[in-house]
Amino acid sequence: MANRRNFLEKSTLLAASTLAARAMSVSTSDAQPQAPKKKLHILMRSSWGTDEPTRASFVFSHGLALADAGHDVQIFLTHEATYLMRKATVDTVKPIGWPPLSETMAKVVAKRIPVFS
Repeated sequence: MANRRNFLEKSTLLAASTLAARAMSVSTSDAQPQAPKKKLHILMRSSWGTDEPTRASFVFSHGLALADAGHDVQIFLTHEATYLMRKATVDTVKPIGWPPLSETMAKVVAKRIPVFS
């Protein structure tokens, strides 16, 4: 259990640091995509469901951003987030300040990012 917990903590920190580094490296004046130096294999986990729509959509938005950066991403849903595997549920989730989850999920499917629950 400790090894799994360490893996999940390290992968979360790695994903956050990758997003932060990418955000800092791209300036608004010359926003040209840069290829990552090393392709990472990232597993993202979420347990937020429809009771927190903004938090529920973060795993998909961040996974999509990492996949666009050229990394291999997998999304793993647990607890309440497993309900997000249903299309009817995804259509009702509207995060605050983000596009509807149905749009983000369509992009995730188009990128062929695996989603497990």
